[in-house]
Amino acid sequence: MATLVFLGGLAVVLAGLTWFATWAKRRGRGSGVAGALAAYEEAYRTTAHQSHHELRQQADRKSETGSPDDH
Repeated sequence: MATLVFLGGLAVVLAGLTWFATWAKRRGRGSGVAGALAAYEEAYRTTAHQSHHELRQQADRKSETGSPDDH
């Protein structure tokens, strides 16, 4: 019985976190957390910070020509 209560509570918590993530994404509230993590990575993990900026630059770039794998 205790296991069932635990699993039910875990499911409720995960559903709540999923709802909060979608709500934050729709409202544009996720950028603050990303900025805070980027600041932490800049201070303590410089290679991760550099990778973060490279990934953002890649996401911002638009490919003018399609990939050969696109059909």
